[in-house]
Amino acid sequence: MTARQARLEDIPGDRGLPILGHTLELLRDSEAYGKRMRQQYGSVYRSNAFFHDQVNMLSPEANEFVLMDKGRNFSSEGGWNNYLVRLFPRGLMLMDFDEHKAHRHIMAAAFKTGPMQGYMDRLNDEIPKRIARWGEMKHFAFYPAIKQLTLDMASAVFLGIDPDSEDNKKIFHAMTDMVLAAVAVVRVPIPGTQMAKGVKGRKFIVDYLRGLIPERRGREGTDMFTQLVNAKDENGNAFTDQEVIDHMIFMWLAAHDTITSSVTTLVYELGRHTDWQDKLREEIAALGLNEGRLPYDRMGELTLTEYAFKEALRMNPPVPAMPRKTVRDVEFAGYTIPKGTTVGISAVYTHRSEELWPEPGKFDPLRFTPENSKGRHKYAWIPFGGGAHMCLGLHFAYMQAKVLMAHLLPYWRIALPEGYSTKFQILPLIRPVDGLPITLEPLD
Repeated sequence: MTARQARLEDIPGDRGLPILGHTLELLRDSEAYGKRMRQQYGSVYRSNAFFHDQVNMLSPEANEFVLMDKGRNFSSEGGWNNYLVRLFPRGLMLMDFDEHKAHRHIMAAAFKTGPMQGYMDRLNDEIPKRIARWGEMKHFAFYPAIKQLTLDMASAVFLGIDPDSEDNKKIFHAMTDMVLAAVAVVRVPIPGTQMAKGVKGRKFIVDYLRGLIPERRGREGTDMFTQLVNAKDENGNAFTDQEVIDHMIFMWLAAHDTITSSVTTLVYELGRHTDWQDKLREEIAALGLNEGRLPYDRMGELTLTEYAFKEALRMNPPVPAMPRKTVRDVEFAGYTIPKGTTVGISAVYTHRSEELWPEPGKFDPLRFTPENSKGRHKYAWIPFGGGAHMCLGLHFAYMQAKVLMAHLLPYWRIALPEGYSTKFQILPLIRPVDGLPITLEPLD
């Protein structure tokens, strides 16, 4: 007797509207959509969005099963290609198994202690200038301001170019168009569509980076681009020009838009919870960091700052969901998921689950003390993914957030409008719908 063929229809769920499926509902309010589907069908259900059938798996156990992928059942490339292949192809997240391992091994050279110290020097040089400009504005929308700052830092740290240059302004617009195109309803670059703008933005950045490679090859430099151009493993394997470009563009996305989202949440919560703002300020002062630079070897001493950043990442994980594609039939939770199926795990659902996080809507950085973390499922918190595809730049993210707080909080108080609250839009990356109006009040 032959085994029964796996069928998607045997998994509870529905395909939604003809053609569009659940796309519009997902874009309108993805969290409400997810809750409705889970209540109706359970923690494993099928749906259809962006013209693809998929199976959603909502639990820390599912997160571990997919991210650890001990059986090599899931293709990260296959999952992300649905959204990113026209815009961010061949980035590290869009590679699988042995190829991914080989590229990650070469790329790791750019994240060793020496290069990281160089990146931190650039952050310490540039971030105070941007904060001073914020102070001159006094009242401003924080999200677009931090978005510009993180792009400026990416340009300085990653490329070694002047953040105030015309080239950087063009890069900013190109990257913005590419990110918006990633979840555009129209998936082909028809003239006038967001996808067309995104494809045009990618072409500009590809051409720009290709022109820089000859002058960086064989030279020393503390920027990440020069590090990647010259990176080699112990066997002398290096990246081709196109591989450098593809990895650089993807890292730009990862370091720019994700840190923008997470720091925006942190500033919002510090504005709402001034006691925590004071605690972080006191921590910085106790370490003698009120003046000058945050030294690389003292980052680890900003314990409360790290807890607060982790809590911001919990409340609003910048990458709300992580797709994969099955490379064979896969068994999970009593269901057989057919080969070739897109599956998705949800950081938003896991991070906001009342079963995993008491009072999930409450800002409580002390959740991340060793005592309070004891017994928590390892995959209840996944802002940086996990397993072989764990974010290579996670330490850079912590570094950037800590340098920003070390230069901001000793001199400025973050204030929100009286009685203010905002709503965060989830897709494509989590951000406040109103830009987050804040006031920076100088400290005496």
